[in-house]
Amino acid sequence: MSRPSLVPELIVSDLDRTIAFYCDVLRFEIAYSRPEERFAYFAHGNAHLMVEQPVGRSFLVGPLEHPYGRGINIQIEVPDVAALYAAVNAAAAPIHLPIEDKWYRRDEVLLGNRQFVVQDPDGYLMRLFESLGEKPV
Repeated sequence: MSRPSLVPELIVSDLDRTIAFYCDVLRFEIAYSRPEERFAYFAHGNAHLMVEQPVGRSFLVGPLEHPYGRGINIQIEVPDVAALYAAVNAAAAPIHLPIEDKWYRRDEVLLGNRQFVVQDPDGYLMRLFESLGEKPV
């Protein structure tokens, strides 16, 4: 497993519920875990994510209030966003933004995404997308 240079670690309120969401609904795999520390490391292709339910030592700098993910959305490229969107809907997970085709300008090029945003059990927003390619502005 090659590790990316940046791997977010999210604080969660219930590790078991989080594992079920990321594995059963979003189709991540657990690369490794430390159950005694309430920690799991997920991978979905080249997207990596760590989660931790605080016990003992933690990286909290203040009290947490639900939803934990205020102010951030995490973009994850997937090979078949429509199939994943169907699975998320079937699981009745909270959709924050329905599936859409969106073009973002980067200088003189438009980058296309077919994307949707789902909220995980602790309120983190996951923006899952499939590339639609590029075109000139």
